[in-house]
Amino acid sequence: MNAKSIIILTSVGLGAASCGSQKKNEPTTTETNPLLTKWNTPYEVPPFNLIQNNHFEPAILQGLNDQIVEIKTITSDKNEATFENTIIALENSGKGLKRVSTVFYNLAGANTNQEIQDLSKKLAPTMSKHNDAIYMNDELFKRVETVWNNKGTREYTSEESVLLERTYNAFVRNGARLNTEDRAKLSEINAKLSLLSLQYGSNLLKETNGYKLEVTNVNDLKGLSPELIEEAKQTGIATGKPGTYVFTLQNPSVIPFLQFADNRELRKEIWTAFQNKGNNNNEFDNKKNAIEIANLRLEKAKILGYDSHASLALENTMAKKATNVNKLLNDLWVPALAKANDELKDIQTLAAKDGINNVQPWDWRYYTEKIRKAKYDLSEEELKPYFSIDNVRQGIFNVTQNLFGLTFKQNKDIPVYHKDATAWEVYEANGDLAGILFMDFHPRESKRSGAWMTSYRAQYTKDGKRQIPIISIVCNFTKPSGNAPALLTTDEVTTFFHEFGHALHGLLSNVTYQSIAGTSVSRDFVELPSQVMENWALEPQVLKTYAKHYKTGEVISDELITKIQNTGTFDQGFQTVEYLSASLLDIDYHSIKEPIKVDAVTFETESTKKMKLNDEIIPRYKTTYFSHIFSGGYSAGYYSYIWSGVLDTDAFEAFKETGDLFNPEKAKLFRTNVLEKGGSEDSMELYKKFRGFEPKTDALLKKRGLK
Repeated sequence: MNAKSIIILTSVGLGAASCGSQKKNEPTTTETNPLLTKWNTPYEVPPFNLIQNNHFEPAILQGLNDQIVEIKTITSDKNEATFENTIIALENSGKGLKRVSTVFYNLAGANTNQEIQDLSKKLAPTMSKHNDAIYMNDELFKRVETVWNNKGTREYTSEESVLLERTYNAFVRNGARLNTEDRAKLSEINAKLSLLSLQYGSNLLKETNGYKLEVTNVNDLKGLSPELIEEAKQTGIATGKPGTYVFTLQNPSVIPFLQFADNRELRKEIWTAFQNKGNNNNEFDNKKNAIEIANLRLEKAKILGYDSHASLALENTMAKKATNVNKLLNDLWVPALAKANDELKDIQTLAAKDGINNVQPWDWRYYTEKIRKAKYDLSEEELKPYFSIDNVRQGIFNVTQNLFGLTFKQNKDIPVYHKDATAWEVYEANGDLAGILFMDFHPRESKRSGAWMTSYRAQYTKDGKRQIPIISIVCNFTKPSGNAPALLTTDEVTTFFHEFGHALHGLLSNVTYQSIAGTSVSRDFVELPSQVMENWALEPQVLKTYAKHYKTGEVISDELITKIQNTGTFDQGFQTVEYLSASLLDIDYHSIKEPIKVDAVTFETESTKKMKLNDEIIPRYKTTYFSHIFSGGYSAGYYSYIWSGVLDTDAFEAFKETGDLFNPEKAKLFRTNVLEKGGSEDSMELYKKFRGFEPKTDALLKKRGLK
């Protein structure tokens, strides 16, 4: 995941088959359902080439039934509850359900269709009820509580201690101690929230896919690159409108349009559509969904004994409470807003020369690019030819090999869920297989927007042997255009490095239990491995290894690299303010002590007024398309990117201080104390084992030009 996105389970109607197979749905039995049989595939990856939509429901229902039997076996054990017969047994339960549901929900985000979305909604109450039945099972909780109360009677490894504590807390935080009436209320809320989150995400995807800016006069496209114009032309052909240039709300289309299109009215039109996603008073409107989700979360928190959802959500994070989050955000807000105001003055000066005396949000990116060109003689379009996607991927491979000794080998025999996805074997320096990595790069209507990392199987240890993980990164990068390969923007380059950092967290995990493997860490620690990787992306010595012109093979010049370095803090006021404003909006929604009685637009307006946010800037995510917090896992947690920003800049300083960006000692410390450990120890303690002390904000302020 990155600061622009997060996983959402969404859908659009696309036809019958969801995976590699395009066969029609056929009757399914236990013997013929590939999800219910042994996966005879390389490394037991999901058999995407065999899976049909109608295989999912019976396989998930079978998984639910199997786990119910497994739970019954635990609770009917006549022996005293122990760590082994209760905590470990619970950890190992539901593996069949997890195996199938992981495939289903991953496809719901990366390669969905209407059948998958309909099934998601149908299954949501069942899955919620199943979860409640486990955590509100009195007999099961009694056994868990017995083990917890007796924890002083035996020695535990750090992993065992974490697993025990997480298991016990999960029961308490999911209602195990509630009375019958409150349990019923909580179950009802959980079921409503699961459906509302699905609906929110579904609405957002349909709003994103539903809008097209259609331009028939090529003269209206002045300022745009030939590659973007060609892509718009091909989109027009693909949508049945040859001769029309079609632009969408996908980032690779809308963002460069806002940056470079000279036609101000068209910039306004597409920007308005972008910031109104989910706010068009139609069947896909998200205003009521957002308010209902926030209010239900508050009600749930109060039932569980907390004064707000933020108090509940932050309890097990590094931040611990909302006051700490607000302090960090507000401390950064003051210098960031000051820098953004300085940037605005430059924009106003330049816009005035074009007769524009009232700068609007749809002008910001356009004039920012002009200022970048004037101040630094650098344009995004000048850099893109050096960032072909294959070269960037190789650059990332080089960095990870230099840091951790990893090598990557594509395996075309591994089945994939879409023709755009590729599968890679990841090897250690000693030749051991570390894991399998899927990569899926370009937008399509069956994929939700943004970029994220996920897993099809988390790493774990069985009989003393490490079981390899199956990891996936999914992105929405610029597509190939004409005879040119996919050429990435610098933002897409850093996003690629970012998601690969998440992938390394999953691939290099080396723990015993799946539930604490890889990215199963606190929300405000999970972005450290991803964001620290971004730091290598534009370092001069790293650029020299992969930034090569796609036509000539010429390595990027020292002159261009110097220009990139000179723009390091350029536009950081804007970027930091739009991020912080979204983070503050998130905390406002989830710090409420009483239900919200106003509509979403009013609530959001009041929130931004408190910030004194410029009219020319809007939060990076507005209420109706803030999928991170309303259909993802970042509620009261969007701040975590800047929290991890403090960690990652401080962590990168550890390498820079040695004079060697690939210092083997630091790389080993980072791998063994962060990447391999998952959630097996306290996050801050892990960081201190790597760095030697707690992180400081100095490096972040310097990096963003805010110091």
